[in-house]
Amino acid sequence: MIKLYTIGFTEKSAEKFFNLLRDSEVKKIVDTRINNTSQISGFAKGTDLKYFAREIGKMAYEHNVDYAPTKEMLSSYRDKKLTWEQYETQYLNLLDMRKIAQKLILIHCMKIVCCAANTPLKDAIGDFWPNI
Repeated sequence: MIKLYTIGFTEKSAEKFFNLLRDSEVKKIVDTRINNTSQISGFAKGTDLKYFAREIGKMAYEHNVDYAPTKEMLSSYRDKKLTWEQYETQYLNLLDMRKIAQKLILIHCMKIVCCAANTPLKDAIGDFWPNI
């Protein structure tokens, strides 16, 4: 069984962020952000996150936007044109269209996958939320 978690970096220090990952025994970070290069938190920029994940937590890193919402979907939610429920339904439909469930089956060798996200999902569910 694969355990998936989400984590946001907003309003977290690098110390708190990496301690949460390490304490949860995360083996791999899958960065699902559409744009992972212009973050306020320097440690969360894609190249820096890859380096710190490897050096601090011995974690693998992958940037994969297959799991990300579309820019339009995210903008509609942020601009309050979509409610959380509408956003969630659209997002789940998008994951279905992209056949994400089948792709996850292929990662069966991973104990834990952590998705670094700064999407509304983090705000709705908190720091760590297991999905199966």
